[in-house]
Amino acid sequence: MLNYAVQDEYAAYAEYAGIIRNYDVKAPYDNIISAEAAHLDALRVLTLTYGITFPEDPSADHVVIPESLLMAAQTGITAEINNIAMYDRFLNYELPEDIQRVFEALRDASVNHLAAFERQVAKLTQTERRLSSILHELSA
Repeated sequence: MLNYAVQDEYAAYAEYAGIIRNYDVKAPYDNIISAEAAHLDALRVLTLTYGITFPEDPSADHVVIPESLLMAAQTGITAEINNIAMYDRFLNYELPEDIQRVFEALRDASVNHLAAFERQVAKLTQTERRLSSILHELSA
């Protein structure tokens, strides 16, 4: 479970970093990417505690940047929903207390990230509607 969680956090970090670079944006990705780095640190501590080798980061080879900021935020929603479900599944098992606390914290962080992406989708959708309306008026 720890290795799977690490790989998931690596993938999220790489995708959000790619979105920041590709679209030259900050919010909400800058806050979320900082959280992903903290998540990796927490998982690193757990792997060291349990004598597990901390995995290398292969995520750069697998990053796909969405075609628009709206698609990126929608992808973020899907990713965070899946992340919440993953940690909920992990938490169904009997776990050492420290692992359980970290998994609960990571799941709760994903709930917060989900809300941020939902706000981003609402904002971008509203912007697209306004632009579409303006363009429609200009062409009339």
